[in-house]
Amino acid sequence: MARQAKSSGKSVKGKATGSKAKAGTAKKARINPIRWLLRMALRGLALVVVLTLLLVLVTSRVNPPMGVYMRQEQARLGTIERTWVPLSDVAPVMARSVVAAEDANFCTHWGFDMTAIRTAIEQGGRRGGSTITQQVVKNVFLWHGRSYVRKALEALLTPVVETFWSKRRIVEVYLNVAEFDEGIFGVEAAARHYFGVAPEKLSDLQAARLAAVLPAPQSWSASNPSTYVRKRTGMIMDGAATIRADGRAACFED
Repeated sequence: MARQAKSSGKSVKGKATGSKAKAGTAKKARINPIRWLLRMALRGLALVVVLTLLLVLVTSRVNPPMGVYMRQEQARLGTIERTWVPLSDVAPVMARSVVAAEDANFCTHWGFDMTAIRTAIEQGGRRGGSTITQQVVKNVFLWHGRSYVRKALEALLTPVVETFWSKRRIVEVYLNVAEFDEGIFGVEAAARHYFGVAPEKLSDLQAARLAAVLPAPQSWSASNPSTYVRKRTGMIMDGAATIRADGRAACFED
């Protein structure tokens, strides 16, 4: 009888221990919602980073599709003019002109021109400090408009593009996505729209005129320039000649 009682006690104790183990397992299996949400957020962020890097890598070789702004203009106007053209089929002076006009230190910075940014801050934002690379990021991967979110994403993506794209590729994409008039995107459409010539036939003056209207393409005209645009054109022609002479055009020219 004593042996049976002792055996029974061990059995009860074993069951109690098993119950505690099961309870402990249940507690461990119970999901912590905050920890789960954090894990999912990190996984989502990692996926976004990977997809973004993949997109940047692909577009370093493959021509990017229409960006958000271009699609918005197409929806608003019904149609837009745009034909992709390789940089080798564009007059070299056109590339020098846009660099002289928009980002003279393009070949020497890593995506951000700190001197231009400081100047823009000192002038109270009256002058833009965006580089050609930043504008490419905005036009290809993001959207237009003043937004802290967009500017933050632009700041993150700009050095990534500078890392995986050549300077020549950046200029090529810029010339194909820039807006030169309402509904006129890219240098191919702009050269024919304003001057009736192919982009490889652009003269120094015509190239400078196209570059001159880039800050306000829907307000300024390359074929019917205002006094300001004429003055700006002369400055761009001088700038294009200068960056060619001092080597600041070497990074995007053959």
